[in-house]
Amino acid sequence: MSGISLLVALAVCLLGLACVHPNHNHQSPIIADSSLTINGIPPSARAYWMRQANVALGAPCPFAAFGSVIVNHTANPGVGELVCTGANSNSKTGNPIMHGEMAAITNCSAVLTDPNGPYKLTPSQALAAFADLSLYTNAESCPMCASAIRWAGFKEYIYGTSIDTLIQKGWGQIRISSLDVMAASFDLSKATRLLGGVLVNETDPLFLWQFDGGYPCPAGCARGEDGGSCTAVN
Repeated sequence: MSGISLLVALAVCLLGLACVHPNHNHQSPIIADSSLTINGIPPSARAYWMRQANVALGAPCPFAAFGSVIVNHTANPGVGELVCTGANSNSKTGNPIMHGEMAAITNCSAVLTDPNGPYKLTPSQALAAFADLSLYTNAESCPMCASAIRWAGFKEYIYGTSIDTLIQKGWGQIRISSLDVMAASFDLSKATRLLGGVLVNETDPLFLWQFDGGYPCPAGCARGEDGGSCTAVN
């Protein structure tokens, strides 16, 4: 293992994300099992919010079905409190960076600083507030969004479907995993706990049909007679 690789592996271990023995033949990083209670949050609550990330899409089968929610688990000792949502809106806005996570972060900044809203925070208070929040997204973030999550300083980042699954099913991706982004961002002042693979039995089907004409449409959708894209059934 090179010196740089060893430093990255050690950084990942120090962040509590994954540990890879430098002399082990199989060096696939490991993250925490999604069925565990992490930071006092039970898996049932994780599943609830991942379903809400799916709900944030606003439709049963949009082509780019990337949805996110941002949650305050410190406000409610039970499930937590929804702060804001976001969904991929590239095609609606013409903004190529408006992925689901970027939309959610943008919406949260507006919600937190709204003088007529529930929080009424100053900009500096809003920036500090992200350290208490958890971002749930139904698919692993691209490196742009994962980096934004780290710059925001979220307490937690939880994803469903993995980048590897997206790539295997035809989605174009920049092949930098969230774990790599976490390992490369250990200089930042705020740590972010990473959890993945949450509720994949419900998130994966949202991303497996777009480039596979034989894959079933998500619930509430069907393909036309030409076998094209899935569309919502009225």
